[in-house]
Amino acid sequence: MSVAQILAAKGPDVVTISPHHTLQEASAVLAERGIGAVIVSDGGDVLGIISERDIVREIGRAGESVLRDPVSAHMTSKIVTTEPGEAVDQVMEMMTRGRFRHLPVMDNRRLVGVVSIGDVVKYRLESMQSEFNAIRDYIATA
Repeated sequence: MSVAQILAAKGPDVVTISPHHTLQEASAVLAERGIGAVIVSDGGDVLGIISERDIVREIGRAGESVLRDPVSAHMTSKIVTTEPGEAVDQVMEMMTRGRFRHLPVMDNRRLVGVVSIGDVVKYRLESMQSEFNAIRDYIATA
């Protein structure tokens, strides 16, 4: 099981925002698209990531005026990435250890997708169900 299999099911859509956009604009993108994080990009280069949690944390710390700040002031710039060939179990471990919910997927320094912890858990549950069904069918026909 690899990240590529998750991306194949999700599709290639990657939402990005420029670093000069405000947190308010980033919040609107997150709400409109129904996603939990957006990649901060400038001319194709991945500069960081900003999540719902990041925005809420900043509002709690500094108040609603922070929504006028540029995304670049609050994004996570030291992001961990993965590759399409990475095993899903390895990705789940990285996300759990790093305590983050979104992981950009890079292929030859090019952004090709984003996987969320929800994507990973869904894929693992489906895989476990398939394994269970195969074992049940084997036992039933033995």
